[in-house]
Amino acid sequence: MSRWIEPVTLSGEHVKLVPMSVEHEEALAAAAADGELWKLWYTSVPEPARTRAWIDAALAMRDTQGAHPFAVIDAKTGDVVGSTRYFNVDETNRRLEIGHTWYAKRVQRTALNTEAKLLLLTHAFEKLNAIAVEFRTHFMNHQSRAAIARLGAKQDGILRNHQVKDGVFRDTVVFSIIQSEWPAVRTHLKYRLEG
Repeated sequence: MSRWIEPVTLSGEHVKLVPMSVEHEEALAAAAADGELWKLWYTSVPEPARTRAWIDAALAMRDTQGAHPFAVIDAKTGDVVGSTRYFNVDETNRRLEIGHTWYAKRVQRTALNTEAKLLLLTHAFEKLNAIAVEFRTHFMNHQSRAAIARLGAKQDGILRNHQVKDGVFRDTVVFSIIQSEWPAVRTHLKYRLEG
């Protein structure tokens, strides 16, 4: 059966995005430990001991919902430094979301993230012919909100009491880039990488 999003490896100068597998378990656990990312209450980074269950859930989302989880590899060192994913795939309306993104502390706010987003967006708009790509984050995750805005995504709105995690309501901030905005966003991301 053909799917809209087939497994793909995306490579650049700073980053390589490869289809996630159970073989990435140890490396993803080590990446999450850099900064103890699972302690950020508004994110969904796995504790090292729960990394396998987290990977299994990502792969189940791939198999049942058409998502595509990636392991993020630092192209300079070859180290796995995080994860990202295409998900909330709506093939009929050619929409998808980029998310479940996290990086080891040592590579946050580097060219690696900018290039990863450039690769993901280029594939979405130019290979998959997506008409819109969404990004969502917790209202309290100010670092993520600022990073999404720096990409050139526009805020669509806030979904109040959108989800419940551990008895706490989550307000979700929704951003998107639409097909007609992609050329300007692409130019902006390339400019940032050259800087």
